[in-house]
Amino acid sequence: MARSGYDMYFDKCLFPVTPEKISIKINGNNKTVNLINEGEINILKKAGLTDIEFEAEIPQVKHPYAVYKNGFKEAGYFFDIFEGLKTGKKTFQFIVCRKTPVGKKLLNTNMKVSLEDYKISEDAKNGFDFKVKFNLKQYRDYGTKTVNIKIAASKPKASAEPKRETNNSPAPAAAQTYTVVRGDCLWNIAKRFYGSGAKYTVIYNANRGVIGGNPNLIYPGQVLTIPAA
Repeated sequence: MARSGYDMYFDKCLFPVTPEKISIKINGNNKTVNLINEGEINILKKAGLTDIEFEAEIPQVKHPYAVYKNGFKEAGYFFDIFEGLKTGKKTFQFIVCRKTPVGKKLLNTNMKVSLEDYKISEDAKNGFDFKVKFNLKQYRDYGTKTVNIKIAASKPKASAEPKRETNNSPAPAAAQTYTVVRGDCLWNIAKRFYGSGAKYTVIYNANRGVIGGNPNLIYPGQVLTIPAA
């Protein structure tokens, strides 16, 4: 078997024998709908994922037409790589490098794919070599987006309240009491609390029931009310 005019890779793994043909199907997601009075229309949508199918020879023995990057490798080496991609759920780059017989580079394919399935076949006419049929599917990276929505708390409307009248006048001073001791007289007591003995009548008028009819006669132990000044 002569080597084709292109090289094919799974990531950095070079296929020793390139397939004779590769089928690449670009799927569509367009939708046809039937409108009343209009008939069928086609709604165009983004293209679907690409499917790739091919069958490749994996030699078990060395052939002159097979190419290896770092020396001959048996089929088991490649089977381990294929199995790792499948069971490990790994994506990889499917690369096809095309060139003319004189070495001129042509259109290349470089696509991230997943290995959907593969089938290994043995046939006596192929000697010790294997045929492997692959089904690949294009893989598109995706992610989730988080949207933070901030809702401002509404402020309660101010309700009109009746204006309350406030009395800013100072509270009246509370009256005090005083217990008479020996040597006291209303004049001296008034002078102590009011700063003037002449205000003794204020104390007397507030305590007539205790003192009696004569303001000059007070006795130790009497409890007098001292009105606020």
